[in-house]
Amino acid sequence: MNSKIKMNLYAFLTVLIWGSGFPFTRMIGDQISSYSLGFIRCFLSAAVLLAIGKVIRIRKPFCGKDLLWFFLSGALGFSLYFTLFSMGLETISSATGSIITAMTPILVAIAAMKLYSERINWIGWISIFCAFGGVVILLLWNGVLSINMGAAWMLLSAIAFAGYNLLNRKFAKSGYTDLEVATYSAVFGAIQTLVFLPRTIQDVLHADAASNLSAVYLGAVAGAAAYYLWSKALALADRTSEVTNYLFVNPLIAAVIGFLMLREMPDLGTLVGGVIIIISVVLFSTKGNPDQL
Repeated sequence: MNSKIKMNLYAFLTVLIWGSGFPFTRMIGDQISSYSLGFIRCFLSAAVLLAIGKVIRIRKPFCGKDLLWFFLSGALGFSLYFTLFSMGLETISSATGSIITAMTPILVAIAAMKLYSERINWIGWISIFCAFGGVVILLLWNGVLSINMGAAWMLLSAIAFAGYNLLNRKFAKSGYTDLEVATYSAVFGAIQTLVFLPRTIQDVLHADAASNLSAVYLGAVAGAAAYYLWSKALALADRTSEVTNYLFVNPLIAAVIGFLMLREMPDLGTLVGGVIIIISVVLFSTKGNPDQL
């Protein structure tokens, strides 16, 4: 199996798992707070990845400066991202949340243009403006004086995750392996959320079994396993967007699982804004860089 096939396989498996993360988070509801769920996901991700790393014998960070980068990566990809993600899904459906996070490839591409000289053509820029227009529709569908804060939190989580993807690229160029990147980022994310440990203990003790099992799944599978696969895909890619483009599949996966698990039906604002975003992201993915014209 060549590296291109492996990259696509790892990326697809990751988005399949992440797509299920939306309805599982929704199912937990108010049983476990967003802050506590953030700690659980970070802690389990770090524990599982460290266990794997011990067996494989991952290397220590190369220098003290890299610890600062891993601290930032831990926030963008784990502690901050998980918390904002959970806060967003308190008030929006799985489908709406997944559509907003489908903006990540475009956010990554805009930043990569500056950081890695990855160019964007005129079709790409039109796609970017249209996609952001779709997000505005989702945010303001109920009126300009009633911003959907769940959608706003989810957009911030997408921005954070875009930053994590860019840092993955930096670490790969510095010689770190995919497992090392995911492990050290998860460890720092767990350290950053330790402040929520007392509240987490209370929430877990009062939550039902289904909610606690969902939290374990989100930490061990949608956290550790998925991030490991994602890092492997990014390490094999020639361009960051080759992997992040897979995120536009998330809305379909999340909507289907959300309907099967929670009987969620998207509202008109989700349909209108979602169609605009998905078409824009697909157009950007297929025609957005100069080599694709």
